[in-house]
Amino acid sequence: MAENNEVPFDTANVTAMQDNDPAIKSESDVVSFVQGRFKRAEDVRQQDEQRWLKAYRNYRGLYGPDVQFTETEKSRVFVKVTKTKTLAAYGQIIDVLFGNNMFPLTVNPTKLPDGVAESVHINIDPNAEKGQDELQQAFGDTPSESFLFKPDGKLAPGETIKDLQKRLGAAGNKLGVVSEKIIEGQGTTNTTVTFHPALIAAKKMEKKIHDQLEESGANKQLRNTAFEMALFGTGIMKGPFALDKEYPNWDEDGEYDPLVKTVPSTSHVSMWNFYPDPDAYNMDEAEYCVERHKLSKTQMRNLKNRPYFRSESIEECLDMGAHYDKKYWEDDMKDYAIENYSERYEVLEFWGYVDSEILEENGVDIPKELKDLEQINCNIWICQGHVLRMVLNPFKPVRIPYYAVPYEHNPYSFFGVGIAENMDDTQTLMNGFMRMAIDNAALSGNLIMEVDETNLVPGQDLSVYPGKIFRRQGGAPGQAIFGTKFPNVAGENMQLFDKARVLADESTGFPSFAHGQTGIQGVGRTASGISMLMSAANGSIRNVVKNVDDYLLAPMGKAFFSFNMQFDYDPDIKGDLEVKAQGTESLMANEVRSQRLMQFLQVASNPSLAPFAKMDYIIREIAKAMDLDPDKVTNSLQDAVIQSEIFKKFQEQKPQQPQAPMPPEGEMPPAPAGADVEDPTGAGGGNIGTGQVPAPGEEGFTGNV
Repeated sequence: MAENNEVPFDTANVTAMQDNDPAIKSESDVVSFVQGRFKRAEDVRQQDEQRWLKAYRNYRGLYGPDVQFTETEKSRVFVKVTKTKTLAAYGQIIDVLFGNNMFPLTVNPTKLPDGVAESVHINIDPNAEKGQDELQQAFGDTPSESFLFKPDGKLAPGETIKDLQKRLGAAGNKLGVVSEKIIEGQGTTNTTVTFHPALIAAKKMEKKIHDQLEESGANKQLRNTAFEMALFGTGIMKGPFALDKEYPNWDEDGEYDPLVKTVPSTSHVSMWNFYPDPDAYNMDEAEYCVERHKLSKTQMRNLKNRPYFRSESIEECLDMGAHYDKKYWEDDMKDYAIENYSERYEVLEFWGYVDSEILEENGVDIPKELKDLEQINCNIWICQGHVLRMVLNPFKPVRIPYYAVPYEHNPYSFFGVGIAENMDDTQTLMNGFMRMAIDNAALSGNLIMEVDETNLVPGQDLSVYPGKIFRRQGGAPGQAIFGTKFPNVAGENMQLFDKARVLADESTGFPSFAHGQTGIQGVGRTASGISMLMSAANGSIRNVVKNVDDYLLAPMGKAFFSFNMQFDYDPDIKGDLEVKAQGTESLMANEVRSQRLMQFLQVASNPSLAPFAKMDYIIREIAKAMDLDPDKVTNSLQDAVIQSEIFKKFQEQKPQQPQAPMPPEGEMPPAPAGADVEDPTGAGGGNIGTGQVPAPGEEGFTGNV
């Protein structure tokens, strides 16, 4: 982590628009350029906004303006099955991504790493002369600096791990060069220890990325992204960006003295505030994107503390007063009336390519290596006609720091399809059949009275209640009061409702038993049957998790890797590494995975097969499958060697029983304790034996006549 006085950007190579720069001709060109891009993306996105509004209403259980009720329709019930399905999909995605209680990202060395040795074999035999000279020439003249072990061949637990951590990072290339000379053509032996500098660098980078993700609260941001992805069909995240984070701290006198560190952070971007290039189908094809911010006065002033923001332009926007352009969909998504006036500022953040002429006209110095380019990737912030920030894209390689992941990929649109849209028609059918069933039940459950007033005395109260007495006309024939009962067809409507619910299961790929519905019939009545059904139901979520791996986790992990390689000058994490998203690996149940690992470990325990198995990897994977931290319960290779040496010392110090001295040559060895050589019973000195055996002719001999 960088200290509070360090800037994680190379300020010498970053150029930006400054305050009071005489080279600036007019900011209007930049503002009109960004607003034009924003307006075009907003116009093309309107059709998608209508889909999202309908999905949001179905999730909340609200009828939209397109649903018109007649005067005879009394029921306004809304069956929120969409909410159940959406939360089930969201929960399953979260269970898969965070099943191992860690962010689903791993860093591994490439198949053939460049710049760092894949494996290094060091001979620890003090009698082996070959290889020690090369090590001493490579790392120094003194044995303590060149050799990681003591001259007598015994490991030094206090020194080995510390020295190894230093050398494998800073001098890993040298180890890789001399390793061939050390054991060339010999292979590993009992006195050879194998280390993996590339793997150590990869795991150190992985721990650093996980620490940065935890510091930035990436788990929470990823959950918000997964929820919008399940509901609307697309989730957006951005980062990493360098932000100052305050850690609470009190000094010895009790005064509050916070510790401020600059850390890379990620954030969730609401899909409603994200406006991508309308001609792009994914972020790899996007030439630009615009994020719409709704900032308060405090947030506007805090922008002045961030790098390359123009303080004077921010103050001018604050003096002009709050101005926020509220969109039509904001009122539709609120449950209460909102005043038209809002004490917020609308700020547009642009990332994308800008013409070089516009940059030169506004005082931005273009580096020599970019002079020949007609378009340059930039970051621009505008508010109320003022440019708050205009800087060249500081990331190398150049990238737009946004990641859009679809729930269900639509190959002909940037935005994906979510659960709510997939079951929109079935939700409408369920609502219609339920309303019809309720209205019919209300009608058929009441008795309708028909009264013939000609048979009754005029002026009577026609209300009906128990014990009511009607007075009839004298001599009037026929019945005066009739009761009519309408047939109950609610059962037929509920059958259609159940059919629509089954169709919702098929359209979303989430059967009802997957989120707790009881009363399962057929195959699902047994444990093995429901297990097969659940396994088949996971087929739909596999594609979703693969989208999360490909469109979000992998590119964001690579962005963190590039960020650390560019702005963090720790030599121990340098190397030819690759970032891998492991969300799909969590789809296999831990029990099944641990069983397979244990089976393989039994096979590898065979002495003839043990040299072919990577025991350190197997032990770590078994710990992961058991939801244990492999860094806390397993040893690394060098620690394992130290541990084995300690066990050997314990075995050497263990007391042994004294052995009896050997007799001189030509003499019989003495009888064991308790044994008598002349004992005729043959019991050998024991408590149980054959006893005194009778001879022939003596009493008790069975062969006597």
